[in-house]
Amino acid sequence: MDSSGIPRAFQDSMRRFGRKLAIDDMQTQIPMSLFCFDCLHANGDDLIDKPATERNAVMTALLPGHLIVPRLVTDRPDAAALFLRTALDTGHEGLMAKALLAPYEAGSRGASWLKIKVAHTLDLVVLAAEWGGGRRRGWLSNLHLGARSDAGFVMLGKTFKGLTDELLAWQTEQLLARACSDDVKGHVVTVRPELVVEVAFNELQTSSRYPGGLALRFARVIRYRDDKTAADADTIETVRTMAAKQRVVE
Repeated sequence: MDSSGIPRAFQDSMRRFGRKLAIDDMQTQIPMSLFCFDCLHANGDDLIDKPATERNAVMTALLPGHLIVPRLVTDRPDAAALFLRTALDTGHEGLMAKALLAPYEAGSRGASWLKIKVAHTLDLVVLAAEWGGGRRRGWLSNLHLGARSDAGFVMLGKTFKGLTDELLAWQTEQLLARACSDDVKGHVVTVRPELVVEVAFNELQTSSRYPGGLALRFARVIRYRDDKTAADADTIETVRTMAAKQRVVE
């Protein structure tokens, strides 16, 4: 948490994990707070196979309220929506919806735990694409995505997710027609920045890999925007404004 009690960005918290150097300094720079969301063993009893309601009851009896992640049990969609809105306004990424009677499944959420997030979207320009492997061999798959800027386009990341076989075939044909070189046998094919694609993503995070200093997290293709040209794509200024609202820490 930051000094005002707002959760820091996920990538900042992850800087604390797996460290071997400057551990004491990092503990001072990024202090962690304890929040408990489940109870697997208490008073000599294993609770992993018990239903979630029973595990939560034991945890609630053992711990003070400020150490337990806020929780709501409801069958009202409006109450659930308000709970999600409150979590987002507080700086969290979203919610986890859990089946009340399910046991704890170590290493896998399955259908008993569902992550609930609000996806953001941007209209970005395809700058290049990589030839796919495996069942995608022969298709241009992994897209290099960029936002518009005064100097051209600023790359924000890559994605191959959300593409159906039909879209892969169409995409390959369209991108090869826009290839900047006759030699398209290399792994990456650079194309004329003409095609606009709508991309959904969970959040923006800081990145030293890309010149804009930001990267898309969990990006996936929604659709190609045949109603837009590259001049209509979202700008890097728009992306930076979105990042600021998501409390991305520089």
